[in-house]
Amino acid sequence: MFEQLQRINQRPEPFSVYTAEELWNDPYTSQQMLTYHLNEEVALASRTRKTIEGSVAWLQTRFGLNSDTVIADFGCGPGLYTTRFAQTGAQVTGIDFSAKSIRYAQDVARREALKINYQQQNYLEFESPQQFDLITMIMCDFCALSPQQRAQLLRVFHKQLKDEGSLLLDVASLVGYAQRQEQAIYEFRQLNGFWSANDYYGFVNTFKYDDVKVILDKYSLFEAGRSRVIYNWLQYYNLPSLTDEFERNGFVISETYADVTGAPYREDGEEIAVVVNKRV
Repeated sequence: MFEQLQRINQRPEPFSVYTAEELWNDPYTSQQMLTYHLNEEVALASRTRKTIEGSVAWLQTRFGLNSDTVIADFGCGPGLYTTRFAQTGAQVTGIDFSAKSIRYAQDVARREALKINYQQQNYLEFESPQQFDLITMIMCDFCALSPQQRAQLLRVFHKQLKDEGSLLLDVASLVGYAQRQEQAIYEFRQLNGFWSANDYYGFVNTFKYDDVKVILDKYSLFEAGRSRVIYNWLQYYNLPSLTDEFERNGFVISETYADVTGAPYREDGEEIAVVVNKRV
């Protein structure tokens, strides 16, 4: 038991383990994630409905979305943004890892008679003969990826973005990093049964990596006949570190905001949203 507790509380190297498939394609947890996505009042898996509608209204004005606009939403989930993009008349593609979320989004598109190209796949491997006027990646998804994965994704963006096109994404800021604390928690049916329909015990370890500004929430889960560990990584940025990462990968930040509704940038904000263009 002592050795097992040691393993539970062991601090791994940053981004050394990747468990996204467990979260997004496990039949039970993927349904839980979809439920959180569709909760319009709680900003856990997705923004609230008010924020989403504010974002799309701003994007429609800022980028002049119309029938000539070709958009790709990376990490589209159940189509909360893609549906609204298509309602502006834009030509929309949505890419997501979760089969359950993509099926839900496709059902909405059929019901609303919207033509949206949904792709259920790992967006790090996305390829299309089509290039896009606008690529979006919202809810700080970029921060959940390792440095190598982010570099790969930026190569995908660079290839799929038109020369005059724009990339919009948001990231977690160092203000948010400073507010988090290391901790270890033990709970029965942790997160109110999020991880399993069966009884289980959950150990949650939060580790901070000050040298690289990364936080790990490590979930060690134990139920009868099954145990697993889920790693939830998050990279945090300030504007100089974000600028440097984009410039090293062939992009420049052209606009900076507090969030994806277009609110003015604030140094004390917990997020940073940027419009990025290819470097010419």
